[in-house]
Amino acid sequence: MKSFKPWKMLVLVMSMLLVFTACGDQGNKDGAAPDSQGAGNKTNANANSNTPPDPLGKYPETVTVTEVLGYNPPEDPRTPQGITPEQNAYLKDMKEMLNIEVKYKWTVPSSQFEQKFSLAMASGDLPDIMELDMKNFEKLKKQDMLGDLTAAYNDYASPTLKKYMESDGGFAMSTFTSDGKLLAIPAFEDPYLSTQILWVRKDWLDNLKLQVPTTMEELEKVALAFVKDDPDQNGKNDTYGIAMQKNIFFWGFDLRGFFNGFNAYPSVGDNQTAWIKGSDDKLIPGLIQPEVKTALGKLQEWYKNGVLDKEFALKDENKAVEDLTAGKVGISYGEWWYPNWPLNLSVDKEPKAEWIALQIPGLDGPGNSLVPKLRSNRMYVVNKNMKNPEAAIKMINYYIEMGNKKYMEDNKAEKGYVYNWFNPRIYNPADIETIYTEVNKALDANQEEITLDDENYKSVTDVFNATKDYLAGNTEKASKGVNWGQYFSRAAKDGGWGTTRMIKEKGAYVSNEFYTLPTATQVEKGPQLDKLMQESFTKIIMGAPLDEFDKFVDSWKTLGGDKITQEVNDWYSKEAVK
Repeated sequence: MKSFKPWKMLVLVMSMLLVFTACGDQGNKDGAAPDSQGAGNKTNANANSNTPPDPLGKYPETVTVTEVLGYNPPEDPRTPQGITPEQNAYLKDMKEMLNIEVKYKWTVPSSQFEQKFSLAMASGDLPDIMELDMKNFEKLKKQDMLGDLTAAYNDYASPTLKKYMESDGGFAMSTFTSDGKLLAIPAFEDPYLSTQILWVRKDWLDNLKLQVPTTMEELEKVALAFVKDDPDQNGKNDTYGIAMQKNIFFWGFDLRGFFNGFNAYPSVGDNQTAWIKGSDDKLIPGLIQPEVKTALGKLQEWYKNGVLDKEFALKDENKAVEDLTAGKVGISYGEWWYPNWPLNLSVDKEPKAEWIALQIPGLDGPGNSLVPKLRSNRMYVVNKNMKNPEAAIKMINYYIEMGNKKYMEDNKAEKGYVYNWFNPRIYNPADIETIYTEVNKALDANQEEITLDDENYKSVTDVFNATKDYLAGNTEKASKGVNWGQYFSRAAKDGGWGTTRMIKEKGAYVSNEFYTLPTATQVEKGPQLDKLMQESFTKIIMGAPLDEFDKFVDSWKTLGGDKITQEVNDWYSKEAVK
């Protein structure tokens, strides 16, 4: 994630996510005072006290906060069947530890969240605590709907949370500070987490006696063989080449890496255009460059010959996952985390399934992946009407605290702890690198346990234990797929993060140079332009004349693209860190 000044380095990025959700609403219905000095709610008894507020202090009376949630299934299959977000054990423990109770105004699958949250914003029916992307942050900021978190953060942020937030020199925090008010806690991470790599069924390659693909031509040969030559050897014509869902540029199971292989850098995911350096050192929109047209032409060919599923335009990410886990498709572009989900399900369903991670194929050899300069398209805010804004900070402290060794025996998926349903949550920005380094250090030293003793203990130990079990073939505590998924996503030197680190070290990436808040025209015209792109590209892939791309470019420019380009370059010339 190159050549930047030290304190600016970790901050540069944007994409993700996976993911996937949001939180939030109105405040303490009981009007309960904080444990000692609630930010903005100091009690008379403590007004003159020199005792600092406790980041994990328990409220004397229950403080109820409202949230909303868009969620994916629990990533760990050991999670009890039928559990709902309201039953997440994190919430029960938080109630006992902090006396904070979460009430969901609504919960929906992630694929429905954007539409549901847009309706909530339009009606003003917003929760206390919200997870936002950049566009929605800017919208609510303009509507003056965001609460000031300055005092809450200064008074209640734990030393660890402050360490995380200051690890980039305060750059990300400053991005979300306006007129001296901190309006969001950004969940920024290592930018290279967004690197797309290629996941391939190695057992299918071996069945067909094919080599690992390193160029687009070789990838096409493999993909066609996966369609026509019965790679799973079941005697049926029931497989296709490359996984794809209806959202061409999304958080997962999309084709960003495919376009990168043609030296095209159209998007950072979630339909948003990427901005790359042009020949005159100005930023150009990757979405409308001629290389994109070339890549679309190849996708059109692949659609005709069955490399892509004929029904892709009707499939969301869940359907794409079903195909991967059912053994219908043997290639997928995606990030480092795929073994953790959903490829672990593939391995459990089909024990002979062997997935490998590769640098994306390019035209003449391995290609360069697009990497954002700032990976922080997820942030936590509070409604300006929330009575206890410090509760949001304490909830983040709580989530970080649960990573310590003393909670290890309780904090398990089989006991109902679903981390990806808990918000607000902030990770160590270097979490995955910490896991990779510590686990491999322990393995190389033949240690029997992790000796690290800080808030990273649980995440490191979980992966270390899964790795040891996988390598030993031990399935007493978890299935082969679960153990392999933890190991191959985070610790294996040829796995997801190991391959990503290699790409980083080789410099095999192109940077998305635009990493600030959306411009005014992006906020206003972005959804219309996203829809135009999605519809135009889908029609071309499914057989519309390739020259439709030129019409798309003209429309994109006219409908706001040219103005956005000007705004982006105004920012780049005056404010960007180069």
